[in-house]
Amino acid sequence: MIRAFHRWPGLLALALVTVLTLSGGALSLFPAAERLSTPQVEAGLTVATLAGRIRAVYPGVEQIRRAPSGRITAYWFEGGTPGAAVIDPETGAGVASADPNQTLRWLTNLHRSLFLGDGGRLTMAAGAAAMLVLSISGAALVARRTGGWRHWFAPLRGPRAGRLHVEIARISVVGLVLSSVTALWMSAATFELLPPGDAGPAFPANVSGETGMPPERIATLRQTLVTELRSLSFPYPGDASDAFALTTSRGSGYLDQGTGDLLSWEDLGGWARVNETIFMLHTGQGAAGLGLLLGLMALAVPVLGLTGALVWLAGWRARPRIRGNRPAAQADTILLVASEGGSTWGFAATLQVALTAAGQSVHVAPLSSLAPERYQKAERIIVLAATYGDGAAPTPAKGALERLRKLAPVPGVELAVLGFGDRSFPAYCAFARALEDTARQAGWPELLPYDTIDRQSPQDFARWGRALGARLGCALDLVHRPDRPASVPLTLVSRRNYGAEVQAPAAILRFALPRPTIWQRLTGTGFARFEAGDLLGILPEGSPVPRFYSLASARRDGMIEIVVRKHPGGLCSGLLTALEPGGTVRAFLRRNPGFRPGRGKAPLILIGAGTGIGPLAGILRANRHRRPAHLFFGMRHPGSDFFYGEDMPAWQADGRLTRLVTATSRGGRPCYVQDALQAEAAEVARLIRDGARVMVCGGRGMAAGVAEALTAILAPSGLSPARLKAEGRYVEDVY
Repeated sequence: MIRAFHRWPGLLALALVTVLTLSGGALSLFPAAERLSTPQVEAGLTVATLAGRIRAVYPGVEQIRRAPSGRITAYWFEGGTPGAAVIDPETGAGVASADPNQTLRWLTNLHRSLFLGDGGRLTMAAGAAAMLVLSISGAALVARRTGGWRHWFAPLRGPRAGRLHVEIARISVVGLVLSSVTALWMSAATFELLPPGDAGPAFPANVSGETGMPPERIATLRQTLVTELRSLSFPYPGDASDAFALTTSRGSGYLDQGTGDLLSWEDLGGWARVNETIFMLHTGQGAAGLGLLLGLMALAVPVLGLTGALVWLAGWRARPRIRGNRPAAQADTILLVASEGGSTWGFAATLQVALTAAGQSVHVAPLSSLAPERYQKAERIIVLAATYGDGAAPTPAKGALERLRKLAPVPGVELAVLGFGDRSFPAYCAFARALEDTARQAGWPELLPYDTIDRQSPQDFARWGRALGARLGCALDLVHRPDRPASVPLTLVSRRNYGAEVQAPAAILRFALPRPTIWQRLTGTGFARFEAGDLLGILPEGSPVPRFYSLASARRDGMIEIVVRKHPGGLCSGLLTALEPGGTVRAFLRRNPGFRPGRGKAPLILIGAGTGIGPLAGILRANRHRRPAHLFFGMRHPGSDFFYGEDMPAWQADGRLTRLVTATSRGGRPCYVQDALQAEAAEVARLIRDGARVMVCGGRGMAAGVAEALTAILAPSGLSPARLKAEGRYVEDVY
């Protein structure tokens, strides 16, 4: 609901809000420019002294005004001709023209009314209202994505456009809310929708009838500092019934032109102060620094509009079109989806079609929209949940676990959780399992026992579908044909062969970098942006399921590189290890932002074995800032599979690799990488105590052995791999 409330006003009002914020950002420059160009007032200067100086230069002065920026302007008549000038308070003489700035006037009219009078003012007020709705709903979505208001500035992951959208939003949202609220207040005041302000004191009924008192001798003016002045109007020449009119930041009143007595006075009321504060906050008049800051935040809106449109378009293109999707209030079956890459949506679409054909009324929505109060006719909720990285929730579902924990079960509504993942990963379906455990602890009735789908298996899905059909009392035949990911051909340009001596053929394969499309450049998708540790998906002929290989290169390297070992009977590894330069394979890219060295200067402890060296080598290649990097590498034999052995000396020479420790499992004294860690226990413990980040890549058995070794090494320090993971200092890429 919040997402739709945020999306549609943004898309519909994008042009109007962009004009509003761009013109507002431009206008924010003028108060600062005026403040810098205004002659400064000497400390303690009074209105009496200033009026005397100006009257000496312009005897026919009629009014003196002081703007919030401090600029003083005098208006006079001389020989029947009006004049005006910006005044230097030190001399009382004019130093600049008082004529309005035409650019400022044009921008102001554009910003206020689009040059359309009252109709334009109403239109711009609607734009301010849309910006307020977008700001508040956007703040709620940011909090949902980061896991709550307390985690407002938590690290982000996901596509570049989405991350940029949230990064800008969480910095600028306060300014946007303030600007939109003050704009709506001023619009309401313009159309007299707010109570009238203070009228000021009435003109005195009795005056002395005398004239000629110089302003320099009037006690009230001698007690009023110029920094408090708003305006001073002189009596009309020859009119004994007129008086001086004084307005300051404290109030306003009238002074007798003959005696200098204060005839009447009224302090500035609270309502007037509120209106002045609103004006100052919106325009920056009197607070040039704040105005510049708000103007800078307003300039974020066009970028937010562009990135928001890109996020919406990418989501619209990625999500399958679900026909016949019933409204939530009318459905008896609710399908909720948590997916990082979008593949789980395809399974949801297949399930929705089958359930609809069986006579069910089905509503499909993202898990983030979980709202039982809307499910008025629901009898069951089915959650299809993928897991991201090391057991985390997919980005669109972040915070869903907390919301489920806080929701009370709905009477008569049963719930089932189906997990999607890859059993070769250690955190297999961990998020789905957490959802299942939370639902049972909260007391939700079970529709079906918790189950999982391994590697998008259509067979697993069909088996689960038969169980669901039996529970519902209908035949449910789920025939899922997963959409093959959009792929591009990659051409092999070179290969380095290893492993023949130990009967385990392997190779470092280097492919030419494909040229990204304009859309990919804008959104950072495809091969327009990638880092070492991201995943290359290969689609071998005859298999509907892709195989993934960790990248040993980044976009800036100008090529795509992976390390592959041939597995007996392996369809994809056999294809790749047999590929010769000039040959092609179809592939696509999948982000893996959870496996990154992170920023900063803390040391890196890189641990890998066999082909797990690939992303670690890419990280070393990219270590241009010479961050301390200690590599522990396990191999079978140095003469057969010392991947990147010829590159290591150069990386050490130029400081990209601080230290290399190898472990050889074949030979007279077998040694594994965990044994090498134990041999360097003191140094490893010291590095981790000093803040080192641990990165592990390789097989599951190796990763388990490394975790066990580090547990023993860190125990005396009160640390553990689990604690390091919680701190974000221990990351794995395990297969």
